Amino acid sequence: MKLIMKTEFDNLRLNNEYSYETDTNGDKQVVKIYCGQLLIAKKIKQKKSLRYFGIKGYQQYLIKADKEFF
Repeated sequence: MKLIMKTEFDNLRLNNEYSYETDTNGDKQVVKIYCGQLLIAKKIKQKKSLRYFGIKGYQQYLIKADKEFF
């Protein structure tokens, strides 16, 4: 996985075709986004640090900017 931008992560998270789950352990929180069984992105929040990761080729899962989220 490689670092991605927050807007790209939000694009994946807001897509209704993908599912996501949240795990919290102490002061560490992980949000994972799945396309079927495939993990495509995750966000790791630890204390005040936020990092966003995507798999190689995650761009193919992004939705176009002209589509509505709602």
